[in-house]
Amino acid sequence: MTSVRKRVASGLLLASIFFVSSVNDAHALPAFARKYGLRCSACHEAWPMLNYFGQKFKDNGYQLMNDRDAPIWQNNGYWPVTFRITPNWHRESSDKVAVDQAVSGQRKISSTGFDLSGLDFHTGGTLDKNISFYVLPSSDSSGNFHFETVMGRLDNLFGSPWLNLKLGKFELDNLVSEKRILTLTSISGVYETYHFMPVGDGNIFGQIGDNQLGMEWLGHSANDRTRVSAALLSSADGNVGLPFGANSYSGFFTASQAFEAGKFGVQRIGAYAMVGEAPTIFFTSGGAPIPGAIGNKSFHREGFVGLFYLGKLDFQVVTQHGWDNAWFGAGYGQGSPNNGPGVTLPPGSRAPTWNGYMVETHYVYSPQLIFIQRSEWERMSQQALPTNASNLGNIDMYTFGLRYYPIMTSRAGFAWHNEYSWVRRRGVAPDLTDLTSSSLLTGFDFDF
Repeated sequence: MTSVRKRVASGLLLASIFFVSSVNDAHALPAFARKYGLRCSACHEAWPMLNYFGQKFKDNGYQLMNDRDAPIWQNNGYWPVTFRITPNWHRESSDKVAVDQAVSGQRKISSTGFDLSGLDFHTGGTLDKNISFYVLPSSDSSGNFHFETVMGRLDNLFGSPWLNLKLGKFELDNLVSEKRILTLTSISGVYETYHFMPVGDGNIFGQIGDNQLGMEWLGHSANDRTRVSAALLSSADGNVGLPFGANSYSGFFTASQAFEAGKFGVQRIGAYAMVGEAPTIFFTSGGAPIPGAIGNKSFHREGFVGLFYLGKLDFQVVTQHGWDNAWFGAGYGQGSPNNGPGVTLPPGSRAPTWNGYMVETHYVYSPQLIFIQRSEWERMSQQALPTNASNLGNIDMYTFGLRYYPIMTSRAGFAWHNEYSWVRRRGVAPDLTDLTSSSLLTGFDFDF
């Protein structure tokens, strides 16, 4: 387990570079506003985060359910595309990094400079009435592209909002959407609760924040107050070609209910579950894993969410319980050449379990200025090995920021983003003590 911890620590700065060079593939298209002659604020509390109307528009398949939905009625010059990129300055710091030149073998490392995020190229809308699509080629800051989202959807089958079918690669139906996240630093650019893995765990397949390959049924009431969905996914964490999860599947299920709370307006509570199996053992050829796998083992995640609005102040709350089979806890599952037939579990191996908590607060001072705070806590309740410290891998994360929107129109969105994030990870430094990191970012976040 010591080598695992060292790899975690030494890779932290590389992870920072990766996250800053990426951009959150937030589905916020000025093209939608242009199509219907609306301001972006009609659908967004603060771009790219949706408000209640925006969620309903999305659930209807990017339609207002009027005669302007079908593209045949649009001006021939209309092109439903949006580009998004974020030039920025940032500072990354980690207090304990393995360094050959340090007498102690580790030292604090900080770096500052100007940078770019990756580029997102969104296109989406309707192919015809009640037939919608979304395609998102996304690149890192060097221009290496991949397909983040590719999906087609049949909406309101047989005239019912309870029958909507989606096929392709898409974001899971999370009420608290990581793809519409307002925070951008290397630390806070993802939700820790959605991506948490115990130290040494090999289950890359339970990443709720990642887009997944599969099909989804979504049903909702006409006013969108009641929502349910169920998705069948390949256990491949969204990777094409079935490199890991051939012949293994996972399910993702959600249900939520919105209700009026007097002068505070519409509130929403919900629950979700991810239940599935994924491979832990691989046949190899010349020592390299062969696509497809055996030894499927189970895992599950269950969570509760709440969206609460108190005037200009609102809260997004997530609690989640996670459980992985003991094979994942022992490090199997990622296609390592050591995961061949005949391997056995280390003595004393157990199924790791944990709980995560997240509270994100937004204060919307005006439609042009929003203040953001988020806190996340990840807590292990059972380690994969009884010899591990009970708090090994626990996370405390805090972020504070503001976004100022000089413009947010049907043609473009522009935000001046400022944010500071801090995280502590228990027992993962090179000397097996706590590892603390911080990230400071200021930049222009814009789309057109």
